[in-house]
Amino acid sequence: MTSSQQYSDLANTHDADRAYELDRAHVFHSWSAQAELNPMVISKAEGSYVWNSAGHRMLDFTSQLVYTNLGHQHPRVVAAIQEQAATLCTVAPPYANGTRSEAARLIASHTPGDLNYVFFTNGGADANEHAIRMARLHTGRTKVLSTYRSYHGGTHLAVNVTGDPRRWPNDNGSAGTVHFFGPFLYRSMFNATTEQEECERALAHLEQVIALEGPSTIAAIILEAIPGTAGIMVPPPGYLAGVRELCDRNGIVMIIDEVMTGFGRTGTWFGVQQATTSDGSPVVPDLITFAKGVNSGYVPLGGVAISPEIYETFAHRSYPGGLTYSGHPLACAAAIATIRTLEDDHIIEHVARLGDEVFRPGLRELAEKHDVIGEVRGTGVFWAIELVKDRATREPLAPYGGTSKEVGAIAKACQSGGLLPFVNFNRIHTVPPLTVTEDEAREGLQILDSALSACGTA
Repeated sequence: MTSSQQYSDLANTHDADRAYELDRAHVFHSWSAQAELNPMVISKAEGSYVWNSAGHRMLDFTSQLVYTNLGHQHPRVVAAIQEQAATLCTVAPPYANGTRSEAARLIASHTPGDLNYVFFTNGGADANEHAIRMARLHTGRTKVLSTYRSYHGGTHLAVNVTGDPRRWPNDNGSAGTVHFFGPFLYRSMFNATTEQEECERALAHLEQVIALEGPSTIAAIILEAIPGTAGIMVPPPGYLAGVRELCDRNGIVMIIDEVMTGFGRTGTWFGVQQATTSDGSPVVPDLITFAKGVNSGYVPLGGVAISPEIYETFAHRSYPGGLTYSGHPLACAAAIATIRTLEDDHIIEHVARLGDEVFRPGLRELAEKHDVIGEVRGTGVFWAIELVKDRATREPLAPYGGTSKEVGAIAKACQSGGLLPFVNFNRIHTVPPLTVTEDEAREGLQILDSALSACGTA
C-alpha cells in the first residue's frame, strides 16, 4: 500500500460538517444526555492551541481532560510513535519488549521511594481497579476508604470508590467501599478556621472512621495526591503524612492516585512529593496509580507503581489480572519521549516557576477584581477558581453536581475571546499544558478577566 493510499483512508475525516453529522448519527458520548449534545468539532491542534471547525483559535486551558502535558502535536512524541509503528506496532503483554521495559524504567526512576515495579494498564480507571485488587489480595481484607470529593474513574469499582455525583446513578456495586471527608478548608466539614485545624480534625475524623469500620477489615485508603476533578484542593501540610501513619499503624495499604497530578503538573514529578513528614522525610505510598500525563495522552496508557512488599506477595503467587494491551508499544514509546522531554527541557522547573510567578499572583489579582471569585487554589499549572454568588455565604454559582446559566455564560465568553476553559460545577480549572509559555499563560488569564467582566461579575 502506498502512502497516498494510506492517506486516502482518512481523507473524509477532514470534513468538519461530515464529522459533526456522523458524530450525531453514530457516536455515544460519555457522561452526557445524548440528544442534548452539540459537540464542538476540533479540526486542528498545535502546542497550547486548538482550532474549531470555523477556524477559531483557542488557547487550550483544559489540556483536554488534563492530560496533554506536552501540549498538542509535540514533535518528539509524534516521532517516537511513528518510529515505533515502523518497527513493531503491537506485542502481547506476556513477551518482554524493549520499549515497554524502558518506559517502566523511566517511570520508576521518578517515583518516590522504592516503587520500582510497574504494572501497565490502558488508563487511570483500570489502574485504580488493579491497585485496589492488589491491596485486597495483599492484605486479605475487603474494604476500601476514599473521600467524598474525589474521582477515581468510570469503571465499575472505580466509579463506586469515586466521591463525586457521577457515582450516584452507578452506585449499585459499592460493597466494600466507604467514604469519608477529606480536608477542604474553604468548605470545611470540621468548622476549622486554619489549615492546621483542618489537618488535625480531618485526620481525627479519618482515625474515627477506621476505628468504627474495623481496622482489620480495611485493605486500602485511596486518595488523590491533590483532588483534581473535585476541585483541586491542595492537602494542608501534614495531612498525607498523617494518613501514611494511620495506614502503617493499622496495616492498611496507602494508594495515591496520581492520574491527574503525575508527571509534572504540580511542579514536582508526582504530587505526593510535595508532602513530607514532621522530620522532613518523604511520604511514600505503597501504590501509585498514573495515566494521562505519562505520555501526554497521545496513546492510551496507565499503570500502577508497586512497592517491594506488595510485589513480594505476587513473586511466587500468580497475580489474577491483566489486560490485552498492557504496556502497548505505541503507548510506551510515547511515554519514553514524554518523560525524556520533561527531563531534557527542564519542564518540571518551568511548571513550578509558572505557578509561583504567573498563576498564583495572576489569579489572586482576578480574585481581588471580581467578587464572583470566592477562592483560588492550586500549584504549578493546576489551579481552581471557585465561583460564588456571595462571598460571605460562599453559595456556589452553580449547584454541586450541576451547572447554571451564569457559569455557562462565562464559559461561552471565554471561548469567544479565544480561551477553551475547563468548567466543572461552579469552578473553572486553569490547567493548560505544562509547556505553556509565560506569555500564553498571561494571555489566558487576560481572556478570563475579560470574560468575567463581560458577564457582569466584576
